[in-house]
Amino acid sequence: MDALTRASALGVSVTMSVQIRFAVKKDYNQLLELLRQLNPDDPEFSEIEELVFEEILKSKYLFLMVAEKDNKLLGSCYLNIIPNLSRGGKPYSIIENVITDIHCRNQGIGKALINRTVEIAYEKGCYKVMLMSGRTEESVHSFYRSCGFDGGQKQAYIKRHTNKIKNESATSGTDAQKAARPF
Repeated sequence: MDALTRASALGVSVTMSVQIRFAVKKDYNQLLELLRQLNPDDPEFSEIEELVFEEILKSKYLFLMVAEKDNKLLGSCYLNIIPNLSRGGKPYSIIENVITDIHCRNQGIGKALINRTVEIAYEKGCYKVMLMSGRTEESVHSFYRSCGFDGGQKQAYIKRHTNKIKNESATSGTDAQKAARPF
């Protein structure tokens, strides 16, 4: 057992040297691999996700953050900045889709990723950062608390579309798929 594995087994927080940065076009395939770990039951990826990815990269309100080491993505999260009429017009933000590669957990990567993402939200003028998680494991909630989040300040309510997510084949027409995008 190497020193990193031993330290993690003892509950010691070990931070691996990683670069936290904004995603770029070349990250697309590796991001899909990470997202498959997050949501293994999602439909197969299609060209729709690539269109969405390109829109996110162009947006001044949406940011895909990645943790990278040696040209390999080890983690990612999605920062959404929402313009706001209250609080003096200061925006707020939501972090979603937090994932650290299953082989790289408990090494400080997720914490570094979350901390840098929160810093960016504050740099963009957000008065608060919220984090949404569908996970129920206490270890996940403990992790978010260790990053400074308080799970007791707000109550989230979710209403999902009643139709299951379905993946249209590429033969259904690119124009129809583009027209179906909300942006």
